Amino acid sequence: MSNPWLLILLLTILPWCAYTQDQPPLQDRLLNLPSRFNEHIQNKTAKLEAQVTRATEKYLERLSRKEEMLRKKLMKTDSSAAKELFNNSKEQYAKLSAQLKDPTAVADKVGGQYLPYVDSLKSSLSFLQQNCSLLNKDQAGKIASSLQQVQQLQGKLQQADQVKEFIRQRKEQIQAALSRYTNLPKAITKRYQDFQKELYYYNQQVQEYRDLLNDPDKLLTKTLGLLQKLPAFQTFLKEHSELASLFAVPAGYASGQSLAGLQTRDQVQSLLQNQLSAAGPNAQQLLQQNLQGAQAQLSQLKDKISKLGSGGGYINIPNFKPNNQKTKTFWKRLEYGSNLQTQKSQAFFPTTSDIGLSVGYKITDNSIVGVGGSYKVGWGKDIRNISISSQGAAIRSFLDVRLKGSFFASGGYEYNYQPLSSTTTLTTQELQAAEEWQQSGLLGVSKIVSLKSKFFKKTKLQLLWDFLSYQQVPKAQPLKFRVGYSF
Repeated sequence: MSNPWLLILLLTILPWCAYTQDQPPLQDRLLNLPSRFNEHIQNKTAKLEAQVTRATEKYLERLSRKEEMLRKKLMKTDSSAAKELFNNSKEQYAKLSAQLKDPTAVADKVGGQYLPYVDSLKSSLSFLQQNCSLLNKDQAGKIASSLQQVQQLQGKLQQADQVKEFIRQRKEQIQAALSRYTNLPKAITKRYQDFQKELYYYNQQVQEYRDLLNDPDKLLTKTLGLLQKLPAFQTFLKEHSELASLFAVPAGYASGQSLAGLQTRDQVQSLLQNQLSAAGPNAQQLLQQNLQGAQAQLSQLKDKISKLGSGGGYINIPNFKPNNQKTKTFWKRLEYGSNLQTQKSQAFFPTTSDIGLSVGYKITDNSIVGVGGSYKVGWGKDIRNISISSQGAAIRSFLDVRLKGSFFASGGYEYNYQPLSSTTTLTTQELQAAEEWQQSGLLGVSKIVSLKSKFFKKTKLQLLWDFLSYQQVPKAQPLKFRVGYSF
């Protein structure tokens, strides 16, 4: 080459071009992940890890106490059998509790139930850890910590499965030992039933945490949506996710060599038609009916298994009526609501309206107790004389117990503040007996109507009788009709 400057230019440009060809496009190299992505993952998983550990320790302590009480009762009936059955029982529970506090207990996979969202999250973090060039420096440095936190949570869930398996074995051992006796004292039977209840509620508690972990929020859904746009991530997911390891596709799948010798779709259809024609004219219709019936029975069986054995491992059928609220946190058992009650004059326009707010605590699935308050607004005499005024307030308490279906028996106690105004007409005797704070005792029936609304969950219609209204001065209306909304 005669021109040396041209040779130098080519030697400079060619390596740069080769480098740029090997790099992904700029929009793939710099992902615009949310700034709180890593912090959000670490906070959520750390919180759930602490909850799983705390709940498991609590139930282990309870079950250990249940076994000790059962041992003491059985000692009075058969001391040798009690010593054999409960030998080293405390040590086994203490060993499990110590393992829960071990921060190095990390599992690669969650045993039992497959959690698809957690699989996607863990695969995403692993992909980003191997491709740090897709992120900025600050985010890339935190990916390893987020992945480690997710793995630690998986380890705690796997330990919870091991605890469930241990308790199940203890339950079977105790049941087998007690089944040898024909007439056990009721105290022993009751202690064993308490042991069964604790086992059931522990299974439900762990499942609650699994559901929380597998519930995608907006921030993480957005992150996964960004990664799904990358072909490299889709390839990584097919090869390295937990689901891919369960259903690994062999090399050369769907190639011409792997399909050689297999029946084609036309051959299968022809074979089915020949079999159906030999069975009679209504064979095809009968086959479809049988398939539909089998599918319906399979769906029912699947629903029953899902309800009885939620969480995997084994089906734990309770021999009592469980309280589904027991395993929920305090805040999950709260129910917020509002209600409205109007008192109208002789005309159509209401004279006053009580606007109330309440918060209830679900004791069981069929009962709720709570407190609230209300503010009384005056509207005037009629539509031609509107005058908004403050007419008082009230402090409320209530209890609702399910009667049947959507009907509840309702009761409550209220303390009403209703100042006397200059327009109130009372006799001299009534004026002397009048008090600004008055009591109300309520009894009645409530009807719950479910709503398909994002804000309101249900409507409550109440008809209540104030049996203390006859003592109030001025006398209040004994019957009250309220409309409430829960959210």
